[in-house]
Amino acid sequence: MERVFNFSAGPSVLPESVLKIAQAELMNYKGCGTSVMEMSHRSKIYLEIFDNSTALLKEIMDVPDNYKILFLQGGASTQFAMIPMNLLTDKKTVDIVDSGHWAHLAVKESIKFAKTNVVASSKDSKYDHFPVLDPAKFTPDADYFHYTSNNTIFGTKLSAIPQTGNVPLVCDMSSNILSEVYDVSKFGLIYAGAQKNMGPAGVTVVIIRDDLLARSPESLPTMFNYNTHVNADGMYNTPPTYGVYLAGLVYQWVKDLGGVSAVHKINEEKAGLIYDCIDNSAIYKGYVAKQDRSLMNITFNSGNEERDNKFCKEAEKAGLVNLKGYRTVGGMRVSTYNAMPIEGCRALVEFMKKFEMENK
Repeated sequence: MERVFNFSAGPSVLPESVLKIAQAELMNYKGCGTSVMEMSHRSKIYLEIFDNSTALLKEIMDVPDNYKILFLQGGASTQFAMIPMNLLTDKKTVDIVDSGHWAHLAVKESIKFAKTNVVASSKDSKYDHFPVLDPAKFTPDADYFHYTSNNTIFGTKLSAIPQTGNVPLVCDMSSNILSEVYDVSKFGLIYAGAQKNMGPAGVTVVIIRDDLLARSPESLPTMFNYNTHVNADGMYNTPPTYGVYLAGLVYQWVKDLGGVSAVHKINEEKAGLIYDCIDNSAIYKGYVAKQDRSLMNITFNSGNEERDNKFCKEAEKAGLVNLKGYRTVGGMRVSTYNAMPIEGCRALVEFMKKFEMENK
């Protein structure tokens, strides 16, 4: 069977060239006689793989020297707890934006550890827009300010980086990391699950500024202390070895395309094709406010649940898969992550137009 166009929200499509490299090296990595999956994480050859992945991510994101890059496990959801465990001070106060499902779960976890000030929320409108941020509501001496840059389920994003003064900015970039350029120096900590734009599920990247590492109390459980991993150069225990290898291949792929800025231009073109189709349609309607539209997750419906279901079934037969919207939103969700080729978006638009003509 030929490969389909996979619009899954995660785990998601990987670059075909990356998969081919991994396939070629699966049994015998660069003549060493074993698979990367079989290597000791402390072997010289694997340490070179690990260090290369770290260096490539540092390069393509332009991570300053006063930040550490960690490859952890447990998903971004584990970071909902690790962040307050490590970053809270005696004030134990956090500002947080409730902009979607995962942002709301971060709120719920934060409440277990700190006084949590929800500075803005769009929950009452079912997250159909990114809530407006009013700096007057920010806590001037909060331990940190947390937001989610892109909301996977609902398809919203925040374009401007919040201005929080001396309060460290913490961002969950799980669904749009590497999709556009961010000034890392504006953040105290960035984290992201790999399974949307960086590689397979099982790897979580944390980029943390050095000064924040001093906040981690020694009383923390060993594996939940960022310093444990920093001090051991990521090798305190067995890291997600194969996932880090694949992530490195993705980082090289991004670099070869011209870097994150070049990828961003492609993403704008891909999303533009689909949004234009929605905006010029008589039946399709976007779920979110236009000014908050995501480049990574495009949500819409046809105004009729039965027709939406038919759309997804017929799309799958046409080789356009994983378009069904999340259960709380319904309709369709198109995830156009970095590795989705523009040809897939063009094929989807052609299908959308044909489906509309036949199902008005």
